[in-house]
Amino acid sequence: MKFTTRPEISGTFGMVSSTHWIASSVGFGVLEKGGNAFDAAVAMGFTLQIVEPHLNGPAGEFPAIFYSADSEKTQVLCAQGTAPAAASISHYKSEGLTIVPGSGLLATVIPGAFDGWMTMLRDHGTLKLREVLEPAIHYARYGHPLLPRVSDTIAGLSEFFKSEWPTSAEIWMPSGSIPKGGNLFKNETLSNTYARILSEAETAFDRVEQIEIARKTWSKGFVSEHIDEFVRETEVMDSSGYRHRGVLTGADMNGWEATYEQPLTYDYHDWTMEKTGPWGQGPVMLQCLSLLKNVDLKSLDPNGSEFIHLVIEAMKLSFADRETYYGDPNFVNVPISKLLSDEYSSGRTGLLSQDASLEQRPTHIEGYENLVVKMIERASLHSNTSGSPDAGEPTMAHLSEKRGDTVHIDTIDRWGNMVSVTPSGGWLQSSPIIPKLGFALNSRAQMFWLDEGLNQSLVPGCRPRTTLSPSLARHKNGCSMVFGTPGGDQQDQWQLIMFLRHVHHELNLQEAIDAPLFHTQHMNSSFFPRTAFKGEMMAEKSFGEKTLKELRERGHKVNEAEEWTVGRLTAASRSADGLLKAAATPRLMQAYAVGR
Repeated sequence: MKFTTRPEISGTFGMVSSTHWIASSVGFGVLEKGGNAFDAAVAMGFTLQIVEPHLNGPAGEFPAIFYSADSEKTQVLCAQGTAPAAASISHYKSEGLTIVPGSGLLATVIPGAFDGWMTMLRDHGTLKLREVLEPAIHYARYGHPLLPRVSDTIAGLSEFFKSEWPTSAEIWMPSGSIPKGGNLFKNETLSNTYARILSEAETAFDRVEQIEIARKTWSKGFVSEHIDEFVRETEVMDSSGYRHRGVLTGADMNGWEATYEQPLTYDYHDWTMEKTGPWGQGPVMLQCLSLLKNVDLKSLDPNGSEFIHLVIEAMKLSFADRETYYGDPNFVNVPISKLLSDEYSSGRTGLLSQDASLEQRPTHIEGYENLVVKMIERASLHSNTSGSPDAGEPTMAHLSEKRGDTVHIDTIDRWGNMVSVTPSGGWLQSSPIIPKLGFALNSRAQMFWLDEGLNQSLVPGCRPRTTLSPSLARHKNGCSMVFGTPGGDQQDQWQLIMFLRHVHHELNLQEAIDAPLFHTQHMNSSFFPRTAFKGEMMAEKSFGEKTLKELRERGHKVNEAEEWTVGRLTAASRSADGLLKAAATPRLMQAYAVGR
């Protein structure tokens, strides 16, 4: 057996894995108390808001993909909020903007995470609201060990908080100084917010009634009232360098709720991969699989230059289609069937040449010619051939601490329920704290363009084309797995690499996660300022000088990352006979899998 940083754990009772050890312990505790995988995921989700506040928060969002043992079906739960009613291109341009800011009140969409968690708990969980909310309330009220990266994030913004976002300074610098990593940190205001929601919910005894009261308290009660008041009365500095008021209202929150939909699927060898629709970037992974399906990856070294090159080139082609065609299918026509067809893949596989492509090469589909032209223009307009490509929503230790990121959760219980969730948004650095609530709004609207006629153009009521992308895969032998990672545009790249190594090279979950990672930076980032780095890619130094030299000889512009700094993958699996396994990345020394 190959050496790994930690074991691939196995058992039969239950498995949880997440990007923070406290959340994983909370989730497994829920399983021990008799809860199911959905209960565990909800409790973990709320806990991660407290212990990783630089990566997600109460006003964020998530997509979840899950398998229900009761229905024997896979579904997607969309807890991605939409653009507010007043969020029009004309309004943003009247504010002097040509691109949506990456922070501040104009960057927000309707908060979706809370209603998403309540919907999951109501429809698929078994526990009462108190049992899943109490851990988060406890860690917010009595404290949790502050991650050094949270301290670093606050330190990098401390003067900005004091001068521009004083409500954030009050929460994140409670004594007027930067909290030290490793010390106990409390957010009693947020604890009080969740405690009040719970108190109002417990005026009813029935668990479903409690959950419904909590949903209304959030969307129609004091939470939405305080958000409405703050946005209406506050003008804040954002990443544009100017102060703006937001457009989100209580009425926007009153009219929105999380929804279910069917996943998109693609059959790859003996596996079926299941992902969100094109309002997320999940189909990118399906397109990559379609391009690589007939390539003999098994014969290649999974850490060698040929493997890396082919995967990178497949990613470039698929991300070009993401930038051209993806968007909210409730508002725009996305030719997703065409993009996932055998006709598409057979015609595009030939583009995987021996040399690195420096072009943007989206699929040309009849009737969509204008989108292709505009995509190539955007990539050129927002290209950067100098400076540091910082990946927008990083999980790499060598990148800026000031940007936000994401967390991830995987759970499996003894009954066969499986859940994969990627929560994000509402970072402590995304927007000023709402003083009466103790949390900040999200900044997901930065994924819209302020140009008319695009599939990702800003439109009221539309979902942004998010990067959040959990995965669920099923093998024809009855084995199945859930997995994911934070990382913005890198999420489907790192997951693809892990999956390919698991499928073709028989690496177990931990081996596949521990192996060196890479990703392309060739496409426009989904995050402000939406830069594309032509021909550039990131690779951990652990690939070795020979491999990195060979990639450069093919024409790749390789940015080297320090070892153990790229990716935050977690995963869990279930065999047909009920054997459960789980793994988590050692990178950043936070993620853990727990199970028995």
